[in-house]
Amino acid sequence: MILTINGKNTNPTDNQNKLYRALIISLFTWRRKNTSDDSEHPYGWWGDSYPSIANDKIGSRLYLLARSKLNNQTANFAKIYIKEAVQWMINDGLASRIDVSVKRIDLTVLAATINIFKEDGSNEEYRFDNLWSKING
Repeated sequence: MILTINGKNTNPTDNQNKLYRALIISLFTWRRKNTSDDSEHPYGWWGDSYPSIANDKIGSRLYLLARSKLNNQTANFAKIYIKEAVQWMINDGLASRIDVSVKRIDLTVLAATINIFKEDGSNEEYRFDNLWSKING
């Protein structure tokens, strides 16, 4: 999979930055759907059904948006799913705060910016120029 991140086409496995890799895993690994989700496929890692820590889950539910019409409501769901997927970074002390911005550019482009503020006061920003192509890819 090739992602356009911060304006560059990159292979996610090439980057050795641990925070970056954790973000990629968090976004592009499928989390088991919630019982309230409208999907016939549970997907996700079976271990999420039996977490050692209550409600500890891996991945995101972005896959639930596949085959949806890209509109403002879909963009809002993407933002919710991204925040949910990266919340563990705050819970585990990797980040003090994470800001997520999701924007529909046109009928086929959904961009996302994730700004991770670390405990030491520094931050790392990741811009996904066309997240929608990976959700529906």
